[in-house]
Amino acid sequence: MRILVIGSGGREHALVWALRRNATQPLDLFCAPGNAGIAQIAECVPININDIAALKSFSEDARIDLNIVGPEAPLAAGIVDEFEKRGLRIIGPGREAARLESSKAFAKDFMRRHAIPTARYQIASSADEAIKFLQSEEFGGEAAAVVVKADGLAAGKGVIVAKSRSEAIKAIKDLMDGTIDSEATRRIIIEEALTGREVSLLLFSDGKDFRLMPASRDHKRVGEGDTGPNTGGMGSITDAGILDDAMRDLIVRLVVQPTLQGARDEGFPFRGVLFIGLMLTPDGPSVLEYNVRFGDPETQAIMMRLKSDLGEVFQAISETRLGQLEIEWSDEPSACVVLAARGYPAKPEISTVIEGLSRDEDSENVAVFHAATTRGPNGEWLTAGGRVLGVTATGNTLEAALSRCYGAIANIHWEGMHYRRDIGRPTGTASTP
Repeated sequence: MRILVIGSGGREHALVWALRRNATQPLDLFCAPGNAGIAQIAECVPININDIAALKSFSEDARIDLNIVGPEAPLAAGIVDEFEKRGLRIIGPGREAARLESSKAFAKDFMRRHAIPTARYQIASSADEAIKFLQSEEFGGEAAAVVVKADGLAAGKGVIVAKSRSEAIKAIKDLMDGTIDSEATRRIIIEEALTGREVSLLLFSDGKDFRLMPASRDHKRVGEGDTGPNTGGMGSITDAGILDDAMRDLIVRLVVQPTLQGARDEGFPFRGVLFIGLMLTPDGPSVLEYNVRFGDPETQAIMMRLKSDLGEVFQAISETRLGQLEIEWSDEPSACVVLAARGYPAKPEISTVIEGLSRDEDSENVAVFHAATTRGPNGEWLTAGGRVLGVTATGNTLEAALSRCYGAIANIHWEGMHYRRDIGRPTGTASTP
């Protein structure tokens, strides 16, 4: 079995690691473009994730049996449609289904059409129109919190929770200041801010059947106590206490099944991995967002618990036989703590020497996933981005898993390294992206 994983971060390292760890057949693993950590367990191919033509050619020339897409950008660009035109097997939604993530306006209207619970919202075509919506009675008074979102993909910078109207107006102006792609900010969504407890629920789908993954919770803010700017994610946990059986079943009935049925009804059956971000409000579960791929760092924590052959799961999706497959998960909780470079998320320092890493750092209960590393001229490990490593562990309790994470972190150091020491503790109640 020859598998290509497309992407270069901690999520892709976790996928390659899980494919290798639980394989029940011989595997040749490739990753494009990968990173220095992934290169220890797969052959890295220097092709940009957005160079769809080059990725197609490599897949054909290397006789890849199955292609797996990690990041959202190539999915939004239609990589699945292009591969399938050439008869190449690929895991991920087509361009139409990817709009559930690539256009927040499309996703909100989709939820409205299919009676899927979500926050009240308005879609504006300009900053002036967005501000006009803010000044209406629909979103409360000056002191009422609202969420301001860019419509398109914005690399984690397109959602701002504003605690007042003045903050919201500033958020709109910040989104329109040119630092985010103009196409992403062509429309602005204004939402009511929900309160409650956040949960991330990921699932596999083959367009007909689905299988849930363990529920997870992430920590977006860079600082402890949920302070500072939003990031791509500073840590995540999985634990039975995140979602009880009754709430899980309610989410399946109110959200999962209507989403998948709605996609079928609208002509784009969802195949791949669907990530549903939820707020458990006093009135019930409400959808914050859809992602159409694995989350990061949720994937790292979730993959630590997978006991089944991930390659077989992906094969079942590609052959529309997921309903015949039972996926086995460990009952142990898991946690991932992200180690970031100085300056992240604004302007991270790179090329700093990392001390304390070794090829035998992983154990049965601990894994260090590389998100942004490279090797120096003498083989030393160097930082190569903002989120550098995801130290991940399992344990018979969540506290035990976190203790293993922080114990492993004690051995790792570079100048300017920072991380949150409160991963796994309850987050704030305001809605976050």
